[in-house]
Amino acid sequence: MTSLPERAVRRCYRVLNPLHSCTYFAPETAEELGQLGVKEPRGVYFAARSAPLGRVGAAVVTATFYGFKHELVAQHLPGVWDVTTPEAAIEARYTAVDAALHRLLGADAAASAELAEAAELAVRATEACSRAARPLYAAHAEIPIPQSPVLALWHATTLLREHRGDGHLALLVDAELDGLESVVSHSASDHGMNPEWAREMRGWSEEEWAAAEDRLRERGLLAADGTLTEAGSDLRKDLENQTDRLDRAPYEHLGAAGVERLTELASTFAATLVAGGAFPADLFPKR
Repeated sequence: MTSLPERAVRRCYRVLNPLHSCTYFAPETAEELGQLGVKEPRGVYFAARSAPLGRVGAAVVTATFYGFKHELVAQHLPGVWDVTTPEAAIEARYTAVDAALHRLLGADAAASAELAEAAELAVRATEACSRAARPLYAAHAEIPIPQSPVLALWHATTLLREHRGDGHLALLVDAELDGLESVVSHSASDHGMNPEWAREMRGWSEEEWAAAEDRLRERGLLAADGTLTEAGSDLRKDLENQTDRLDRAPYEHLGAAGVERLTELASTFAATLVAGGAFPADLFPKR
């Protein structure tokens, strides 16, 4: 087992994740799913991301996505599968990803040796991912690795993202943070989304958000002004550290040199995405 530098796992993950998550904001995703009859933005998201799980209902998606209000999920699932099929949604998603990443990265970068190298490294890392107790990762792992380097890179970043996420959810349960409390505390941290975006995307009302803040204050995790207390900050840091621990296997499999190179390559691509407006300007607060 290769020893990795401190925080190498997190640094690599944080520059890989934008390659996956940018597609949630890409118009190509809505266009492709729209052609299948899925028109509402949240329905597009739930159909695209949950499709590898098969024709599941709201309960399974609420459990595996964790931070979303169940009633919002139930507005779209399982009803969306009366409009289209999981298989069609998966195909539409990959068509959208291909178009979006070619547009956002540019044709030269998409066809570059560097992108092909990043794809090879990321795919190699996924060889050490584990299906055990990781349902969302396991579902996505059933999809064959695409031949296209662009799609292979996105596919691998998706596997790494869902693998890490599944492990993180187990830690949130252990920390006794429910779905909304996890979102509120993350938004209050240095890396969370703006509360307005978090509420809109996950279906929570201002009143529900305020009630979760009150619960976190009762535990001494949130200050009166909505920022994390020292205890709250320590909890969020510990959650990330423990998530790194549960997520080490793919990166240890890749090795220190491979992780360093993948981080370098992905950093360039992520910077291109951000500079090209792949994400809403107000998605994260100015810090």
